[in-house]
Amino acid sequence: MAEKRDGGVEGILRGLGDLMEKLGELAEKGQELKRSSEFNVDTGGGKDLKGVYGFSVKVGLGGDGAPSGTPKVEPFGNIRRDEETGASVVQEITEPMVDVFEEDDHIKIVAEIPGVGDKDVKLDLNGDILSIDAARGDKKYRKEVLLPRGSEEIIEHSCNNGILDVKLR
Repeated sequence: MAEKRDGGVEGILRGLGDLMEKLGELAEKGQELKRSSEFNVDTGGGKDLKGVYGFSVKVGLGGDGAPSGTPKVEPFGNIRRDEETGASVVQEITEPMVDVFEEDDHIKIVAEIPGVGDKDVKLDLNGDILSIDAARGDKKYRKEVLLPRGSEEIIEHSCNNGILDVKLR
């Protein structure tokens, strides 16, 4: 098992090594870069967890209030840093990759939550924060999304083939 874990970490480090080269290209073109890696973790308690970590870097896309060319890094996955020990910990709940789009008359949220359906999703809107909770079997997701502006209500939402689509007024 340790071999898989090391391979996963090496894969993450290799991906991060390419980041500096890609950031220069992103700044010129105004694009988005997504990298992720996954590996199995032996918890010792008879249940293995899949560690997933990734990030999305957006540059020059605008719409989020940041000046054009300012990189915005959004992490996702289920690996978190323990505040007390500083160690990386694999959690059962995964933070999904989320994109926020400001449309003319609404805000659109798109989240990747594979393995769950529409009835497995719970949404809670509180001012400018949308909380997404979804679970089916061993697939569990949670994310709090800071919206570009406060919203009054969820107009509609659907979850098809692991893609959650939410529209807010």
